[in-house]
Amino acid sequence: IMERLLEQRYVIKFCVKLGKTGKETHDMIKEAYGDAAMGISGVFEWHKLFREGRERVEDDDHSGRPSTSKTNKNVLRVKNLLNRDHRMSIRMIADDLSNPQTQSFDMVKENLAMRKVCAKFVPRVLSEEQKANRKAICQDLLHHVNEEPKFLDNVVTGDKTEGCYFEKF
Repeated sequence: IMERLLEQRYVIKFCVKLGKTGKETHDMIKEAYGDAAMGISGVFEWHKLFREGRERVEDDDHSGRPSTSKTNKNVLRVKNLLNRDHRMSIRMIADDLSNPQTQSFDMVKENLAMRKVCAKFVPRVLSEEQKANRKAICQDLLHHVNEEPKFLDNVVTGDKTEGCYFEKF
């Protein structure tokens, strides 16, 4: 996420050097980045800073205590917790890590790119390999259905909370 922001700040800096207005700059960024584009107030703020002579695109150092709970180690712990139980709530994760709920939520959403669907955390975006695997499985199932129309009658579905077993006949 930080790389995307820095990239957009470079775009703003470039547009300032070309003499573009803040509105033109925002429109170009919105067209290029879509939903991932910076907000208009952020674009105008950085546009003004670059117009006034700022050279750095990185944030200025802030005073105060640095965040110690949003570390790679804690992100990995959150990932392991969710791998064990996808139904964990943010409150449960925060209690396990002794973290604020807001930071636990940020780790799940931003660092792990997950969101809650039907009371389970799931990956927001599938990798190319996962997409290809799903496509292959769907094509295979479609082939079986076309070959044998009663194929779907043999498919058993259920929830993981149910005790399922089968016997060969």
